[in-house]
Amino acid sequence: MHFLFISGAEIFVILIIVLMLFGADKIPTLAKGLGKGMRQLKDATNDIKREIHNTAEKQGIDTEFTNDIKKEVTKIKNKVQDNIDDITGPVKRNL
Repeated sequence: MHFLFISGAEIFVILIIVLMLFGADKIPTLAKGLGKGMRQLKDATNDIKREIHNTAEKQGIDTEFTNDIKKEVTKIKNKVQDNIDDITGPVKRNL
C-alpha cells in the first residue's frame, strides 16, 4: 500500500506515534475535529466557486468553456492511461 510515497510500515509507525502522543481517548476527538475542518474547507471552496460563477454570469461572461476544457482533459487523460496500461500490462503480469 503506497499513499503519497509512504509505505504501509511508515504509516503504521506514524499511527503508533500519534497514539503515544495523544492517547487512545483523544484520537476520536482529533479525527472529529479534522473531519469538521475538512468539511468547512470544502464548503468554503464551494461557496467561492459558486460566487465566482454567479459573478461571471451577472457580468455576461461565458463559463461553459470550462466544461469543454474538462471534457477534453478527461479524454486526453483516458487516452494516456490506456497507453500506459498497454505498456505496463505485460510488465505487471510478469511481476
